[in-house]
Amino acid sequence: MLQKLTLLFPLWMVSAGAVALCWPEWLIALNQGPLLVLILAFIMLCMGLTLTFDDFRRIARMPRMVAAGFAAQYTIMPLMAWAVAHTLALPPYFTVGLILVGCCPGGTASNLVSYIAGADVALSVVMTVCSTLAAVFFTPLLTQLLVGAMVPVDTWLLFKQTLQVVIVPVILGVLLNRWAPRLVTRVMPFAPLLSVLGVCFICAVVIAANVEAILNHGFRLMLAAALLHGSGFLIGYNFARVLGFHRQSARTISIEVGMQNSGLAIVLARQAFPLLPLAPVVGAVSAVMHSLLGSLLAVLWRRRSPWPKMH
Repeated sequence: MLQKLTLLFPLWMVSAGAVALCWPEWLIALNQGPLLVLILAFIMLCMGLTLTFDDFRRIARMPRMVAAGFAAQYTIMPLMAWAVAHTLALPPYFTVGLILVGCCPGGTASNLVSYIAGADVALSVVMTVCSTLAAVFFTPLLTQLLVGAMVPVDTWLLFKQTLQVVIVPVILGVLLNRWAPRLVTRVMPFAPLLSVLGVCFICAVVIAANVEAILNHGFRLMLAAALLHGSGFLIGYNFARVLGFHRQSARTISIEVGMQNSGLAIVLARQAFPLLPLAPVVGAVSAVMHSLLGSLLAVLWRRRSPWPKMH
């Protein structure tokens, strides 16, 4: 039952966005304080609970695929975010938000979508972990590189926040998995669903706090997010195929590249760019868009080739 509810992730995301747009007064007060940061940290903790030290050792056994996915993650998405923002002539606050989304690591929902698509879930988890751990360096540095000329970027603040809301919770989850396995066994059935609901809640709060901006600029934001994530899925898949990877691995890399940790982008935008209050809106729209595109792509792949053989 819990797994079925988790697989309805796109439905929960769309529902959360609709509630936020129709009844923003229910959520707008929650946009203050550290609540969203704590929820994101909890989501990353849940991801950490699914990992063991063996997962990190697995990286050594599939270095070429992990390296390819890692390179695609931190080149395709940042550059496409910059290109889309400038092609659509987005205002600075939306440009910063979109580029920040592009510079974030792969989203935790990518593991779920990889499962639906019949992709390599183990590879997906390893790639998510690698890009997440590297985010503490790459997200601030790439953001500084691509938007530093437009607005001041506090690289150290981004570094510190990424460390606090990503690395520390993930490491804590891995340690709990190692030293408190009984507790983790009890919690794990609920963790994926709680993570999905947490992402939906973060996006809903941000949407509710910026209803006017979304209604005024909704089409441009949706188009920008669709172009960014659609390009990530398409280029990521073809990049992997050009390197000679099997369809299953190519699907995994495509999903990892196309789906970003939009929750992290929202939190970082709120804290690192306080003078750009509309920057986090892009992360919320991005989360809805990549969830819908990723889920549709996963269902299409699953129907065409339900369980492709391993390479």
